[in-house]
Amino acid sequence: MTTSARNRSPLLRLLFAAEAVRAAIWPQRMRPATGWAFLLPAVLLVAILVAGMAYMVDASFHELDRSTFRLTEEYSLTNYETVLERPFYSTIIIRTVLAAVIVTAITLVLAFPYAYAMVRTKRAATRKLLLIGLFLPFFIGQVVRAYGWLIVLGQEGLLNSTLTWMGLGTVKLIYTYPGVLIGLVQYMLPFAVLMLAPAVTAVPEEVELASDSLGAGWFATLWHVLLPMTKPGLVAAGVVVFTLTITDYAMPEIMGGGTSDFIASAIYDGYFSTDEQGLSSALAVLLVLGATTVVGVVFALVGVGTLGYSARRLR
Repeated sequence: MTTSARNRSPLLRLLFAAEAVRAAIWPQRMRPATGWAFLLPAVLLVAILVAGMAYMVDASFHELDRSTFRLTEEYSLTNYETVLERPFYSTIIIRTVLAAVIVTAITLVLAFPYAYAMVRTKRAATRKLLLIGLFLPFFIGQVVRAYGWLIVLGQEGLLNSTLTWMGLGTVKLIYTYPGVLIGLVQYMLPFAVLMLAPAVTAVPEEVELASDSLGAGWFATLWHVLLPMTKPGLVAAGVVVFTLTITDYAMPEIMGGGTSDFIASAIYDGYFSTDEQGLSSALAVLLVLGATTVVGVVFALVGVGTLGYSARRLR
């Protein structure tokens, strides 16, 4: 036996032992069910989510009994009528949907050039720097980032200190709706870049060179070549950012300071502050249905097959 074989023998023995354990736990006759075994964790997770959603749907049809602070046994649509008719909830719904649309649009506009630069750059150092800038926020929790924005945008924060040093007036961005949007855009940007990068990668660079050689300018190439061919990434990124924004809780709660509550904030308050479980359940059901409807409409317009990233399909 050679020296290299002797050095590998402990690893080989370990692999053989692992294979023996695997064979004992999962014999050869069960191999056709291997795929289902890998799907089992996902199925269990979905089952838990469906069970929780079923509980909320059932609770949404029961009104709160103010004398006992328990849900009544009778089924009714009172909670849904309250959500749709009370101005407080209408304002929150409009504010949340508008924020989701604005954040999605701004995030896509900022994410596309970032993803393009990260994919197309020839310098390894620049690519590494962009990758670090992309993944670093994932190591910092959303709550920490929100409090970081409070420091930057505060009355005595970095932004206002700079404006004062320049002789300009201060601006109030914390505990405001624009401040919430700024925090959400910064939080959603890495997700959008990750969804756009594969789509940009799938577009051969030769296509851009061909467009340029045929006389198309930079903007014409962007509008008529890059954007249509990266539509899978744009659609996927838009859907992800929209759904994450419309269901976000931490950023509006911290950056808004109670002045710009989103739907998730109202649901939380109903469950843990005012004990309006039925009303909050109805609001949660409407949120899920609304977000699902928007995603379904987008997929119906662009087609689910659009989300493929293969270069062959893009051509």
